[in-house]
Amino acid sequence: MSGAADKVAQLEVGEDEAGMRLDRWFKRHFPTLPLSHLNKIVRKGEVRVAGRRAETSTRLEAGQSVRVPPLHLAAPKPARPASADDATAIRAMILYEDRGVIVLNKPYGLAVQGGSGTTRHIDGMLAALADRQGERPVLVHRLDRDTSGVLLVAKSRGIAADLGEIFRSRGAKKFYWALVEGVPKPARGRISLFLAKGEAMGDARTLRKGARGDFERMRIVEHGDKDAQHSITLYAVIDKVAPRLAWLSMRPITGRTHQLRAHCEAIGHPIVGDPKYNRRPANDPARKDPLRALPPGLEPKLHLLARRLILPHPKGGVIDVTAPLPPHMQKSFEMFGFDVTTYDPIEDAPDE
Repeated sequence: MSGAADKVAQLEVGEDEAGMRLDRWFKRHFPTLPLSHLNKIVRKGEVRVAGRRAETSTRLEAGQSVRVPPLHLAAPKPARPASADDATAIRAMILYEDRGVIVLNKPYGLAVQGGSGTTRHIDGMLAALADRQGERPVLVHRLDRDTSGVLLVAKSRGIAADLGEIFRSRGAKKFYWALVEGVPKPARGRISLFLAKGEAMGDARTLRKGARGDFERMRIVEHGDKDAQHSITLYAVIDKVAPRLAWLSMRPITGRTHQLRAHCEAIGHPIVGDPKYNRRPANDPARKDPLRALPPGLEPKLHLLARRLILPHPKGGVIDVTAPLPPHMQKSFEMFGFDVTTYDPIEDAPDE
């Protein structure tokens, strides 16, 4: 069954929603609104922010008016109630906690937010940590389901808004580790590309004949193309098993969807175990050459870790937290003799 909001409404952006993306704002106010329908009404100009056309990526300001047209809403699914098990699981993930923030070590395979067919996720589990007034911790950023590591959570919406502004102003430094196929040259570099969401139907470069486009997959586009977003990543090779694979440290300067995964594929060195951005055809030399083939024994899981996060604390001081390797990456590091105490050159890289 589905319902509909059959009247045009003008809703005001709250103070705790300042800086929020328009699509996230709709997700908060209309959680059962299908993304496809939101994209359609935004594209047609039916959604207006402060009287002007907007994009789903538009950042909102407190006090702005959002024009919401009649909506076709899916019937709400029964919410999975928070439980004592959720609280125990979340507390087991905590790397750091103070009066304002929690930093979690997100495990591989656990979604940060809900989606189609997803019933268990960090956002839902955080409800189990709500205080006596009913205020619950709030996600500040997100990681892909199969990316492990540092995830920042605020204990109030006010702190979340402050931290969100720090992220938007590039005041947070994020460091990632990955195992990638092959060895990038040069050993240190800067990847600067324009990305857009949504794989084109029938793109012969990336799709098998008859396959459907992947709306969630980012593609490389040109400056000036529709929906093009500039993306920058700094990278450095820490160690390698030449010519098969390398241990890469990366620092994203921008924060685009799937940025690191798309960037690694774009430079010809996809992340080991990436099902979405590792589509080398069977006749690719890297797959046929036994000297360059990946060693047996690697688990077919995404080898990407949000290793470290550094940013100023809204209440003073600095948050600086490091996550350990997830079990599948620990196994791979031991296989190749990689030492996690090795100097990481990306830590001294310039901001741009």
